Amino acid sequence: MTTATAPPPTPPTPPTPSTPSTPAPAPSTPAELAAAHGLTLSGARPTLPRYIAQLWGRRHFVTTYATARMQAQYSSAKLGQVWHLVTPLLNAAVYYFIFGIVMRASHGVPDYLPFLITGVFVWDFIGSSVNAGTRAVHSNLGLVRALHFPRASLPLSTVVQLFQQLLVTMGALVILLLAFGQTPSPSWLLAVPTLFLTAVFAAGCALVMARIGSKSPDVSQLMPFVLRTWMYSSGVMWSIGTLLQTAGLRHWVSMALRINPAAVYIDLMRFALIDSFGAQSLPPHVWPMAIGWALLAGVGGFIYFWKAEEEYGRG
Repeated sequence: MTTATAPPPTPPTPPTPSTPSTPAPAPSTPAELAAAHGLTLSGARPTLPRYIAQLWGRRHFVTTYATARMQAQYSSAKLGQVWHLVTPLLNAAVYYFIFGIVMRASHGVPDYLPFLITGVFVWDFIGSSVNAGTRAVHSNLGLVRALHFPRASLPLSTVVQLFQQLLVTMGALVILLLAFGQTPSPSWLLAVPTLFLTAVFAAGCALVMARIGSKSPDVSQLMPFVLRTWMYSSGVMWSIGTLLQTAGLRHWVSMALRINPAAVYIDLMRFALIDSFGAQSLPPHVWPMAIGWALLAGVGGFIYFWKAEEEYGRG
């Protein structure tokens, strides 16, 4: 009888020595440290779509801030908010005396008083928007440095405030036009797109000047002289068409006067509201020019301001 023999046990396999892993290098630069701990740059400029979304999210702040500033502007005066209407009317009265009576600019211009008042009201909005935009960021440095919000809210709130004032004066302008014998017509509806294009243009100019004024505050001291020159070349007190027919100006001067954006919007408002201001008084291609100036200033000014978003409040 044969006895089965069990196989000898297999010796255990010695453990394979593990290769030590190389430790990751420790972050050495500020950028690497920030990335390692999930930190982001405070005040960094967002992308343009995100910036627009942030600004839209603060639209209530813009309108509320503008309304509060409008109500506080004449809070210490006895007449209060009436000054929003009285101030442009007094300007129109002064201009009428100097230009309409003394300098006889009213000759050859039918319905000169409606012509003048309309020009003064529109120009006051454009000029005041540009002038206020120059100081919009620099005069609010404390707010800019303390809170994180789209800085475009500041110049845009000034334009909203002035646009609210313009709507008040436009209501008074309608009453004055009726008092001076103007009759309502379908052309009065053209005042709505004209106001919109004017507001977009003024907002773009305010954004451009806000960026310039934030870096060079002395610009605000020069703006009254620049705006006065711009006003005199915009046909606020006199007719550009009558001047071009009688003065014999050089071609480039005539072209500059006709494509002047302030003059374009003023003439469109006069065309909409004044019976005697017909299409022959408008420059050629006036509506494409009005739209073009609004797009150039509005879109270009917004992008120009956004590109320096992270620089406001520094230095």
